[in-house]
Amino acid sequence: MNRSNFFRLDKDKDGIVTIWMNNKRSGINIVSPDLITMMDEMFREILADDSIKAVILISELKDFIAGADIKAFEIEKEGEFRPFQEKGHRILEDLEKQTQKPVIAAIHGNCVGLGLEVALACHARIVSNSAATKLALPEVKLGILPGGGGTQRLPRLVGLQKALDMMLTGKNIYAYQAKKMGLADEVVDENKLYHAAKILAHKIIRKPIERKRKIAFKDKILDGTGFGRNIVFKQAKKMAAKQTQGNYPAVPAIIDCVETGLKQGLKAGYAKELEHFEKLMLTPESAGLRSLFYIMTENKKHDEPKVKLETLGMIGAGFMGSGITEVSVKNGIDVHLKDIAPEGIQKTRKDIWKGLKKKIKYKTMSLVEAEGIMSRIHGELTYDNFKNADIVIEAVLEKMDLKKRIINDIQEHGREDVIIATNTSALSVTEMAEHAKQPEQVIGMHYFSPVPKMPLLEIVKTPHTAQWVIDSCYDLGVRQGKTVIVVNDCPGFYVNRILIPYINECLLMVDEGVAIEDINKAMEKKGFPVGPFKLLDEVGLDVAAHIVETGKKAAADRPDFPVNLSILDMYEKGYHGKKNRKGFFAYNEKGKKTGVNKEVYSFFKGNGTQKMDEKHIQDRALSMMLNEALMCLEEGIIDTPTTGDTGAVFGIGFLPFTGGPFRYMDYKGLDAIHETLASLENQYGARFKAAGILGDKVRSGARFYDNKKQMVEA
Repeated sequence: MNRSNFFRLDKDKDGIVTIWMNNKRSGINIVSPDLITMMDEMFREILADDSIKAVILISELKDFIAGADIKAFEIEKEGEFRPFQEKGHRILEDLEKQTQKPVIAAIHGNCVGLGLEVALACHARIVSNSAATKLALPEVKLGILPGGGGTQRLPRLVGLQKALDMMLTGKNIYAYQAKKMGLADEVVDENKLYHAAKILAHKIIRKPIERKRKIAFKDKILDGTGFGRNIVFKQAKKMAAKQTQGNYPAVPAIIDCVETGLKQGLKAGYAKELEHFEKLMLTPESAGLRSLFYIMTENKKHDEPKVKLETLGMIGAGFMGSGITEVSVKNGIDVHLKDIAPEGIQKTRKDIWKGLKKKIKYKTMSLVEAEGIMSRIHGELTYDNFKNADIVIEAVLEKMDLKKRIINDIQEHGREDVIIATNTSALSVTEMAEHAKQPEQVIGMHYFSPVPKMPLLEIVKTPHTAQWVIDSCYDLGVRQGKTVIVVNDCPGFYVNRILIPYINECLLMVDEGVAIEDINKAMEKKGFPVGPFKLLDEVGLDVAAHIVETGKKAAADRPDFPVNLSILDMYEKGYHGKKNRKGFFAYNEKGKKTGVNKEVYSFFKGNGTQKMDEKHIQDRALSMMLNEALMCLEEGIIDTPTTGDTGAVFGIGFLPFTGGPFRYMDYKGLDAIHETLASLENQYGARFKAAGILGDKVRSGARFYDNKKQMVEA
């Protein structure tokens, strides 16, 4: 490989060499086995040159190093990856240990994963103050651990507690946070980064950096003594077991590597890192989580639409409308926010500004940037300025007659080519389109609550929707920071359609006398981020009631599908969930959950005294969701298993470590899934009858994904 395709070296008269990183092939600096080899050769040459006094490592691209090339590290058996990892360990250790030619990492943009591990091996780190500069070790999100010495260097640099927090969450650390915790030595204006790095290089040539962090007395004890570290490790293991339910093996492996290194020394720590990394790469959990990473990466790649949507008309300044406004203005999209009263618009402004103020406080955003974001919100009480809108999204009450009136208003006051989008979670988009003068310009854009936090956007097309409309809305969603799927219109679309049978089965079990907490715990132990009843309380029983109504209508064509309507009764009696502290759970005045609300059993036939095997609870609830996903694929509601996996994981948190329902079924074995459904059908009736596509796959011996690596759809 030609080194000039990745690096450019400059040497000044003072003997400072600058390594400009610029991956001309992909346009992104990522670490691959070949790149590591080139870096090794390059640093050997630099060390052998007596005229060189110091080295600056900096990027010519928007990111420093955006991690490793994950696809290059795919392995099939133990032993395949270890030689490369050992080589990487040796290269970074050699870089770190030589002190005669200090290496300064000048960081702007993303410095994550193996990129940060390279920076940790350098003798100093100087970072730009840009909001784009982020440092992280996010490997845990891929089901693996930092494999380039990060589990050993980070705790020694920033302390045990902060290091564990970074590695176990994969969280981003911004410039001033990095400086405060000791991860960065200096923070400078991004336009002065290179100049400041040169000044720092001259300082280090004269005298190595002496790092003096302000450490609270408590942290000195917990991070700096054997007794304190034992407390931290014990607590970390306890929290990890509770939060992961044993479904994320990378978490205890990271703790083990750090603990080994601090108790037995660096050599033992590095060996433990080597041992765990390869084993984790081969786990189904890592395969599932890596598949999600590939999905998110591919999701951002799409052709430029014929019509780019720059100005949004937003109707409704409620919870959803406010959220859609926020993700739009933060990403450079102007919004004309209309509501029937100024109070709603004012509240939206206030809520968005509150979030921006936090960023200003923690120096992850400047006041000028925040004011620029706020200037994109244009409050409207009339449609006078809606001629400027390329697209109008409505987020009003879930009533079809109201939605149609809104469509009439948009047609009267908007441009002829305006896209009309509905944020409905349950109503027929096709019916709305057929009411419009130009049905090809009507589309569903189903955001999930709360919009700023939930990553999915479900675009719902009808038989009339024009392709340019779909393309433009997809592009808008990606620019809003969303992972986007496109589905066909049907009751519940895709995400809510597979959620309804799952929730319904859980409600039926409560009717049979199973305790709410037993069902909730069983599904959380299975791997859902939250159990079904906590989920209902979180989204609100008002929203859940609309979804149940959708399920009720859909079940009219499926006489063997019993629908539990308890949520409708609860909602009518004033149970709204967490938002009014009255739902399946009881809440204190601060909104903290205090246990199951025993009054809820009055809406069910059972009283929570019937015991049911945990696995049986899991099988019943999960099988209903899996079977519905199969039906959606069979009916063409979703076009591919990948769309189904994306929607389920990012929309409702389906067992993230499995990669989604279709990958989960492949891993468990389609014959085993078929047998479970057949057994449940014998016990509970035809609602568990397996979708035809499952039987076809079992008979043919096929899978949903390629057998070898589960990366390609079969």
